Amino acid sequence: MSSLINLSSLTLFFSIFFFFTCNNNGGRRLMIEAAHIFIYGGCSQENYPPNSPYETNLNSILSSIIASSSQTLYNAFALGNDTAAAESAAAAYGLYQCRGDLKPSDCSTCVASLINQVGLLCPYTYGASLQHDACFLRYEHADFLGRPDGSLRFKKCSSGGGGDFEFLRRRDDVLADLQAAGLGFRVSAAGAVEGYAQCLGDLAAADCGACLSDAVAKVRSLCGSAAAGDVFLAQCYVRYWESGYSDSSSSGFSY
Repeated sequence: MSSLINLSSLTLFFSIFFFFTCNNNGGRRLMIEAAHIFIYGGCSQENYPPNSPYETNLNSILSSIIASSSQTLYNAFALGNDTAAAESAAAAYGLYQCRGDLKPSDCSTCVASLINQVGLLCPYTYGASLQHDACFLRYEHADFLGRPDGSLRFKKCSSGGGGDFEFLRRRDDVLADLQAAGLGFRVSAAGAVEGYAQCLGDLAAADCGACLSDAVAKVRSLCGSAAAGDVFLAQCYVRYWESGYSDSSSSGFSY
């Protein structure tokens, strides 16, 4: 698989550019207004030639992704991989996934935004991954579909801390519940602490469970007693926050 150049430094730009409304009196609203918040991205360091067979297959996959996203929240595609050569120069693989609480129409809007951005951020690259608050897009030249990948793609911890025993107890209750999300999208709450988690749809149940266990362990160790924390691995993510928490110094957190 091609190595990726990290684009997480662009988070602030996209968070400002795509305005969203916030809620401070009942936890985080899982709404389409936040769907365009850029979280992280990466581009392959290798470029394909214009008008190549790979470009043709990639464009077909991206068109299929746009069409599919108005019908279902997850799908994966492969083209050019049916030749005798295992690594066909034309082979392209891609998937998208939307957050489990979105309607298909909102999913389609979010995915279309990602596809528009990937052409600007990663022109002519053999691979790219872009994550918004409510949807994810990835394509590669090498087959990555269904293959476990536990690499850390993004983490963010609030500057403020919940800290007290009651907060930590409820936070850990939420994380334990999210760890059992299985193959679906799961929302959990305990007192003032809320969170949600999701695996990519191409994972087997056992691989999803392993990914979520790893994500929960990482958010605990990396964020400590922070009032809010996000950990995105390559194939799953876990997010939690304390209701009413707001960090005005960071566009990445607003609850």
